[in-house]
Amino acid sequence: MNPFIQQIIVATVKHRLKKKNKQITDRKLLSEVQILKVNITHIFRDTVFVLIGIVSAGFGLKGFLLPNSFIDGGAMGISLLISETTNVSLSLLIVVINFPFIILGFSQIGKQFAFKSILAIIGLALIVHFIPYPLITSDKLLIAVFGGFFLGAGIGMAIRGGAVIDGTEVLAIYLSKKTGLTIGDVILIFNIIIFSFGAYILSIEVALYAMLTYIAAAKTVDFVIEGVEEYTGITIISDKSDKIRLMITEKLGRGVTIYSGKGGFGTKGHNLKQIDILYTVVTRLEIARLRTEIDIIDSDSFIIMNSIKDTKGGMIKKRRLEK
Repeated sequence: MNPFIQQIIVATVKHRLKKKNKQITDRKLLSEVQILKVNITHIFRDTVFVLIGIVSAGFGLKGFLLPNSFIDGGAMGISLLISETTNVSLSLLIVVINFPFIILGFSQIGKQFAFKSILAIIGLALIVHFIPYPLITSDKLLIAVFGGFFLGAGIGMAIRGGAVIDGTEVLAIYLSKKTGLTIGDVILIFNIIIFSFGAYILSIEVALYAMLTYIAAAKTVDFVIEGVEEYTGITIISDKSDKIRLMITEKLGRGVTIYSGKGGFGTKGHNLKQIDILYTVVTRLEIARLRTEIDIIDSDSFIIMNSIKDTKGGMIKKRRLEK
């Protein structure tokens, strides 16, 4: 890290400790500096992901979909449909339509996620309103495929940054907990309703191309976030497993399963080191925050992620811990 930035971080940590009237020891200072470094690194990375996401989504909208009166699925599809039929500014509709989903995300996922998503959605609205993207093509097939591709890439990059620019997923996660439907089923039903309105209000042809746009966007989202499904199973191997366990259960409000294991580097005649292996399941919108918290505790921990189609029971839904 740049020496100048390092000095700023150290000075910031000392100021915080003095403000809290805490004794400044070398060990405490080193620990707090490391935590601040990790937080700054992750904030920078997430910001880059979100910025790339909103620029890409803006390009898909203004370079392909909007000039040719195309629509998509999800909250973005609702915004595009209303904009096409009422001439209300799309930038305003993007914020208004997504706002209820972000409020829901605040209660279901967390304050940090909601804050990031609000900034990302406002950023997308500003880009759509102010940046003059060029019209790329008028070919309907290319519009549907590449408009969906760039929009999906934007949504996927925003998710990798711990935010959303289309709130449909938040609603799907919520409804899947209340009903017997999977998240994929909820999104499908939601989009069938949107496309039906599109066929009635605009034309059947527009609705069919909208389905193609949605498929292209959905596949791109899965590709950008490395094929992560609705839930992700995470195995964590670390010498500081107890601290990580407490962080997951108390800070994130998630359940953890603990396996007893041994390190595999011992040779014949040497005792293998006993270690606790943690396993937890989170939604893909929470992965960015979980990795940040794990890096704060142990940046050398070994993390394995597996895609999970669906779950039942356990502490997937966020809940308050009773004291």
